[in-house]
Amino acid sequence: MKFIQKKLVQYQSISGMLQPITIRGFRGVNTFDPFSIDDSFFTNMSNLTTDDYPAVSTRPGYSVLGTVGTKVLGLGVWKGIELHAVFNDGTWRKWTGSSWATLASGLSTSAPWTFTNFQGNLDDVNLIGCNGVNPVKRYDGSTVQDLTGAPSAGKYITTYQNRLWVAVGKELWSCSVDNPTDWNTFDQEDGSSYRKTMESTAGEDINMLSGGLTKLTIGMPNSLHELYGGVPSNFNTRLITEDEGIVSNAAAVTNSGVMHFIHNTGIYEYAGGVLPNKDFSDTVKTYLDGINTNSAAGSDGEKLYFYIPSDTLLVYDPRPGITAWSVWKGIHPTCFALMNHELYIGDDQGRILKLGGTNDGGNFISWYCVTKPFSNGSLAQKLRWYKLFIVADVPSGSTLQVFLSRSIDGDDWEEVTPYMQGSRVIIPVSRFANENYLRIKISGTGPVTIREITRQQRQLPLY
Repeated sequence: MKFIQKKLVQYQSISGMLQPITIRGFRGVNTFDPFSIDDSFFTNMSNLTTDDYPAVSTRPGYSVLGTVGTKVLGLGVWKGIELHAVFNDGTWRKWTGSSWATLASGLSTSAPWTFTNFQGNLDDVNLIGCNGVNPVKRYDGSTVQDLTGAPSAGKYITTYQNRLWVAVGKELWSCSVDNPTDWNTFDQEDGSSYRKTMESTAGEDINMLSGGLTKLTIGMPNSLHELYGGVPSNFNTRLITEDEGIVSNAAAVTNSGVMHFIHNTGIYEYAGGVLPNKDFSDTVKTYLDGINTNSAAGSDGEKLYFYIPSDTLLVYDPRPGITAWSVWKGIHPTCFALMNHELYIGDDQGRILKLGGTNDGGNFISWYCVTKPFSNGSLAQKLRWYKLFIVADVPSGSTLQVFLSRSIDGDDWEEVTPYMQGSRVIIPVSRFANENYLRIKISGTGPVTIREITRQQRQLPLY
């Protein structure tokens, strides 16, 4: 008997097949030329965060502590334990843990408030606030009352060298040492009150004060100044820059000794010793077109938040090795407050929001991210994709969709139906097998964590 022998098939390797390319670290959004940025950046995104870096995940949601009127005019924290808010119905209220208790009424319905904690010769630490319209107020732990002797037109109250400081137009005012009710004693003594007219080439009013341990920072719309010294005899001011200023008192935040502020030309960083610079924010410059006096800035002690009207909240993660920007939508802050390591936001709808949780006041969060156009070494080479995988955690109730685009930008997205096997999403790419470049858009609702994007492609000859 003669056995039939079949010849073994010898498979030929496919020329140009590249090793799988894996992205496992996501560094937020970058609006520079999409072909020049690293694969780890997105060119556009919404409602994702780098909290779980190197993964990217749905941003935290918020709970609504209450709604009063249609706008929050200011937030303050007394002794780190009580949250206070002024609303545009003219009331000053404090959060009791379950409701808002009214402490004062009949206040201005439009002027923004600033707050600081100060004791001096008072019986206890008081929360002191002002708006430049109503008399300066103080809260002593039980009631809100006028701060006797303080200038009624004072704005942007802060503390420095055991004194309260306010701005009255172009003038900088200080009470006497440890005496918040004495603002008019000028006897040349070291403990006396202090007053100075701040000069600028534009002749602008002061619009920001920020007290620190070693200096008082004074902002104007287009300049920045500092005051040093401990007593009136050696107080001295120094011009930092007349090229950049601050759009409003609410648009500046200090974290870890570094001030970040919003000016009409961008978001700046100032640590002292050198001029303010905006290099760190240039990667998100296309999101900054809406900067105005309604912009606001805040911090949760780690990340920085910059609101650009009308619906862009830019979040900066400054951790070493990350330094990433995220873009959030659906939150419109007027002011921020940090209490017990939790961030509170007053918004332009009269709501007080407490950041945290998996949804926005009971509603799922919608999110998306867009990659750069992936290509070969030359844009003139055809790109043949063989496989595309996305590894993501998608809990029950959350959704995830994947779209592909053949263009550098625009909205020509085509949905590709994924096959999900656990956390591994297999994306069919056969109809996109012969393009010069491809973009990926991942979108969905609810809590999702994207851990990896892996693609395998064939590099065709240049023709």
